[in-house]
Amino acid sequence: MLDEQLEHLIRASGAIIGDREVVVIGSQSILPWLKKYAGKPPKVFPDILKFSMEADIIPIDDDPRKIDEIDGSIGEDSLFHNAHGYYAQGVSMKTARAPKGWLSRCYPLVNNNTWDVVGRCMHPNDLFIAKLLANRPKDRDFLAAMVECGIVRRDAVLHGLPHVPDLTDQEMVFARNRIMALFAGDRENIAGERQVPKSSASSAMDRDDVDPVKKDLFEMPLIIAEHDQSAGSVENSQAISILRNE
Repeated sequence: MLDEQLEHLIRASGAIIGDREVVVIGSQSILPWLKKYAGKPPKVFPDILKFSMEADIIPIDDDPRKIDEIDGSIGEDSLFHNAHGYYAQGVSMKTARAPKGWLSRCYPLVNNNTWDVVGRCMHPNDLFIAKLLANRPKDRDFLAAMVECGIVRRDAVLHGLPHVPDLTDQEMVFARNRIMALFAGDRENIAGERQVPKSSASSAMDRDDVDPVKKDLFEMPLIIAEHDQSAGSVENSQAISILRNE
């Protein structure tokens, strides 16, 4: 999916449901983050990160009626999909199993191409954890690419994992094993089937001594970088910890 295609889906969703703001989760929520951190000259990211032609979109008020309207108007096999080759899937807030406060960490994608509709795109750390917990084989290459490109940090996701609401002990162990395997490049254990020494992960989960100079969007605690106020940004330089109880 191209940036302008995601922007088209954001503006179309806003027009359909009559809202000025929507939430984007799923793999293609990563697009504005890739653009933001591409650098100069722009870094080339693996195609797998942009492969999907679907964007998961949530109405900001999580209204089931609006979810159905998105699906019916610009969803899979709709006239819109057939005409443009990409589509939106209306989903609910419950779809995203991510650490508390994930909505406050979204990137506010808004420009002329979105017709000033704000698409709040999920933070890469939160996206990584959500996809990890969904445990779908189709996501394995996507997760591996996120790690290989340095889009997420091991310490960050291990630190955030315990703050996913209603996470069971079994899910915690399974997810921790997968995280350690992914960051170790252990493709054979990417399904999290083998136990990883607890000491390897616990030090990362307990770590709170990151050099303040090196803190960025992919380290803990999370720092929301400055966004242009015209881009519907959160308050500049606002620091938000993933440990905050919301």
